[in-house]
Amino acid sequence: MKYQEEMKQLRDELNAHSYRYYVEDSPTISDFEYDRMLRRLEDLEKEHPEEITPDSPTQRVGGIALSTFAAVEHAVPLESLQDVFNADEVREFLNHLHEILPQATYSVEPKVDGLSVALEYRDGVFFRGATRGDGRVGEDVTENLRTIRSIPMVLPDKLPRLIVRGEVYMSRQVFEEINAQREIEGKPLMANPRNAAAGSLRQQDPKIAAQRRLDIAIFNLQLAEGKIFTTHTEAIDYLATQHFKVIPHRCLRDPEDIVQEIMRLGDERMVFPYDIDGAVIKIDTLSDRDVLGSTSKNPRWAIAYKYPPEKKPSVLQDIVVQVGRTGVLTPKAMLAPVRLAGTTVTFATLHNQDFITEKDIRIGDTVIVQKAGEIIPEIVEVVREKRPAGTVPYRLPDRCPVCGAPVSRDLDGVAIRCTGAECPAQRLRNLTHFASRNAMDIDGLGPAVLNQLVESGLVRTAADLYTLQAQDIAQLDRMGEKSAQNAVDAIAASRDNDLWRLINALGIRQVGDKAAKILASHFRTFDALAQASEEELTAIDDIGGITASYIRSWINDPQSQDLMARLKAAGVNMACKEEIFDKRFTGMSFVLTGALESLTREKAEEMIGQRGGKAAGSVSKRTTYVVAGESAGSKLRKAQELGIPVLSEDEFLAMME
Repeated sequence: MKYQEEMKQLRDELNAHSYRYYVEDSPTISDFEYDRMLRRLEDLEKEHPEEITPDSPTQRVGGIALSTFAAVEHAVPLESLQDVFNADEVREFLNHLHEILPQATYSVEPKVDGLSVALEYRDGVFFRGATRGDGRVGEDVTENLRTIRSIPMVLPDKLPRLIVRGEVYMSRQVFEEINAQREIEGKPLMANPRNAAAGSLRQQDPKIAAQRRLDIAIFNLQLAEGKIFTTHTEAIDYLATQHFKVIPHRCLRDPEDIVQEIMRLGDERMVFPYDIDGAVIKIDTLSDRDVLGSTSKNPRWAIAYKYPPEKKPSVLQDIVVQVGRTGVLTPKAMLAPVRLAGTTVTFATLHNQDFITEKDIRIGDTVIVQKAGEIIPEIVEVVREKRPAGTVPYRLPDRCPVCGAPVSRDLDGVAIRCTGAECPAQRLRNLTHFASRNAMDIDGLGPAVLNQLVESGLVRTAADLYTLQAQDIAQLDRMGEKSAQNAVDAIAASRDNDLWRLINALGIRQVGDKAAKILASHFRTFDALAQASEEELTAIDDIGGITASYIRSWINDPQSQDLMARLKAAGVNMACKEEIFDKRFTGMSFVLTGALESLTREKAEEMIGQRGGKAAGSVSKRTTYVVAGESAGSKLRKAQELGIPVLSEDEFLAMME
């Protein structure tokens, strides 16, 4: 078989399997077999890059990062719907249309809480995708949309031009999995699936969008050259044959049936993998839509019913304090069971001590509960007139409920944290950070392996890593003898790391790699750092009072002292080997604009920080240099207006040497 024929066969088979997996939810081959075929296609494309096609599944992983999103004028406007908030308003809308179109039928469908986009196909091949924007002009997010596996890259029918509208969303399951991973890595948690989807779709690096595992539900046909449809239902049914994942809907005529369907969708909203914030009611016959037309803002033939947050009373039976992977103490209200948004709720988040104090929430109170964003139960208010006698204001404990170490409130926030360096609740997060690239840089010890080591009881603290044997690691899932030996060798090699890596690896609050290098360069040994007072620490440039306080608190804790003693006994280096901090850009501010050819923006900012400089987001009179790449825009113009020196990429790299 010629390589061109094999590549086409692989593309067709892989795309068909993707459709069955991501759209029909009925895979017919194993992940292993799919990956084997994909690797074969990747190998062939490396040998014959001229044969790569836009519909190749290899093109879904994300391409080159963009500096800006181009504007796209929608061929058919993406109109927004008028919102209504109660059943009477729905009836009023339907009765008004009944006077004009007495035989009209209506499509009723869930309103996905995501980000609206238009997908354009030319001759059956995905051409471009854009956000809604203001309805008439959106942003070109084609490369990010390519990463969504449920969007077909090629269609069975080769219409000259086809445009569909859909809602990009992040499923609740993916949202929870990503937030769990971000918590392990100590990153800020995403607020809700809708914001997560919107932020992911507008990432300038498509590889990040690919990691977010977005999905889409198609809910409208905008344009189909060469095809004529009489109803919305016909159009949606056709799009399903073209391998789109379409929104479920029902066609109804009687106003009371429509109201009942809206309520049913509301009661069953948790059945859907995505969040819904309402129901859409729209006329099914397309010619009827043309008769009604649109106002300057909304179509006259459709409305969106928005579900109000359901609120119900319950009794707060107890408050349980959980310790997160970053050490934050989070109070959780244990409630008498109450039915909310289709599920039974038995707990609610209490956020932090300030939230409890502000609302004066006490054990035994009757409280009003709702689901924030239809996901997380929260307490809205206390019913004071039902408060039992003898209740007392609630205070979080002054010691960690998991390890008994003292807790402290962030000096720059509301969080209360466990200070224990060996706290079991923080174990996986601490170990993941310790082994990470900018810390001890132990190759082969990612979160999955570390989690298995913790679960098996082989590792409790970072010091335990240095007692591991190859046979210990080889018994873990997906770890053979060679991988295990490589991991043990990487752990052994990390003993000789310079001091700044160890300081950064300890996870002291506000001490990242830059501060760690400053501290290592100044004190030269960990023992000297351990003896330094807050006054001595704050005397160092870039070490402020809050950071100094965190350092002293960490060093003074008995768990920290035990950890350092065990690391020292394991042979981990505790001294600065060389002058590691380059101070050439101290006091300088750099602004990056445009696309750099040989560097990512993150790498360029890291290089600036490693040399004592600061990477800023906007140009001002205090800016020292502007680094201008390809397609530099307003920041470059402002720099020229202010007379700030502008560096090319080559000039910037020369300064780094």
